Amino acid sequence: MTVRIHPTALVDPGATLGERIEVGPFAIIGPDVVVGDGCRIGPRATLERYVRLGAGVSVGEGSLLGGPPQDFKFKDEETWVEVGPGTVIREYATINRGTAATGKTVVGANCFLMSYVHIAHDCRVGDRVIIANATQVAGHVTIHDYANLSGLAAVHQFVTIGSYAFVSGCTRVNQDVPPYVKAAGNPMELYGLNSIGLQRAGFAPQTIAGLKRAYRLFFNSDLNLGQAIERARMDLPDLPEIERFIGFVESSGRGVPA
Repeated sequence: MTVRIHPTALVDPGATLGERIEVGPFAIIGPDVVVGDGCRIGPRATLERYVRLGAGVSVGEGSLLGGPPQDFKFKDEETWVEVGPGTVIREYATINRGTAATGKTVVGANCFLMSYVHIAHDCRVGDRVIIANATQVAGHVTIHDYANLSGLAAVHQFVTIGSYAFVSGCTRVNQDVPPYVKAAGNPMELYGLNSIGLQRAGFAPQTIAGLKRAYRLFFNSDLNLGQAIERARMDLPDLPEIERFIGFVESSGRGVPA
């Protein structure tokens, strides 16, 4: 039931605070902010406006959530940042509000955003996503559940990164990254299935084997996209993971690395 707010913190009367929260020295919680039960707001962190935190979120020192989007079309509409329960946001990270295009920027549950990460307007980050230090994510990016982005990566606007994908450090992500694969480099290339990550996540051996066959059809064969889709649906096991892989490549908006 205890709410611990340091005497130097500034909390707007229009903010809604849950139970068992902690607000550190010189932190700022602005109007129209909702802080869920058990959250921790670190020293000098700022929740500027229209921020909604789920239960148990931790916001590190100096981080800024709910700042206006860096978009010339923005006209101070009511748009939000929403962060799911259990997510950890480390020092000096920034998450901007959405624009009128979607209305909000969303980070899912149990994510880990490390120091100096930037999440721009209208992004959709799924659950249990890990984004390492100083990675910069431009506007309208979608990152699906369990993806892992290493440090200093730069993600182009409107890119989609699939579930369980692994993006190596310093990668320039200018195209979509299919689920379950590894991507690295500038220009970005694919480097096979994220087999170790899938094993650690408990994927069945037959599922990993099927995904490896799918990867070879699409990226290590002479088939064009249409032929690869046809062969995959004809020859590969009927598994939801394989269908997700095929569907992602088939519907990619920015294309995937050849």
